[in-house]
Parts: sequence; structure tokens; C-alpha cells
Amino acid sequence: MTTKAPKTRDYFAEMYVAGILADCGWNIYFPRRDKGFDFIITKSTPNGIVIRPVQVKGKYPEKIKTNKSYYGFTGKLTEVNEEMALIIPFFSTDHSTTSPDLIAFMPFSQIKNTPKGHKCHPACFSNGISGERRDFKKFFGSPGIQLMESCDWKDETI
Repeated sequence: MTTKAPKTRDYFAEMYVAGILADCGWNIYFPRRDKGFDFIITKSTPNGIVIRPVQVKGKYPEKIKTNKSYYGFTGKLTEVNEEMALIIPFFSTDHSTTSPDLIAFMPFSQIKNTPKGHKCHPACFSNGISGERRDFKKFFGSPGIQLMESCDWKDETI
């Protein structure tokens, strides 16, 4: 019996992000049961050990997606913590690519409460491709990963 593959690649996004973080020297700890955080990361820094709970929320737009000046995660987070990282991999509408175009590493201070749950929109979306919003550039890619080592991570502002 074969099972049909899911339309979204959420588990792929989690593993991809974990691999990038491991390449940057972070230790990755997966929970026995996924009831909140996707994994916990730790890293020894000159200021001590940094511990971050992580939730990964991949964005997988369809070809019919319209342009947006604000783009990212809107929904319920099963767990929140002021030291957490909300990591958002942004894929393009061309589903033939095997990796996200962008990855945002967002601190708790950039997650807003809304009537629909939580919101964090560090990107924009135009012509099938995600882009960094100007004020959020420091949260993307290598600079964003390095910023997670900061003792003041939870309070980072744009």
C-alpha cells in the first residue's frame, strides 16, 4: 500500500532549517512528541549557553498567489516563549526548487497577537517570489542566525 505525499513540505522545512542551524554550530534537540516546539537549539557563546525553542512555519505559495507588501506567518502558535525563534522558510511558486528562497529567523518581539492568533510578516511577495522587507533584513539568512546568539534576542526590534 502506498500513501500519497502531502501537498506541503512542512517536515522538509523543519529538517532543512535544522540542517542549516547545525552547519552554523547549533545543537539540535527534537522532542519525543511534537506538541509545541518543533525542536530546541543550543549554542555555547562567549556569554554562556544560549537556548532557543523553535517553531518552523514554512510558506508554500500557489501560482495564483497575489502580490503582498506584507507576507509571512499568520495563525496559531501551539507554544510561545519569550526566548523562542519563529523561523519562516519562504518557498517560491515554482515547486521544482528543493530549497527555500529565503529564511527569516524571528524573535519573540516581532510576533504580534491578533484575533486570528499570531502574526509575523517580515517579507513581501511579488511575481511568485518572496523578498525581504527593508526593515527586517537583519533577520534573514546568516545575519539572522548570528543574531539568535544575542542575549537580547527576545527584545530585538526593527
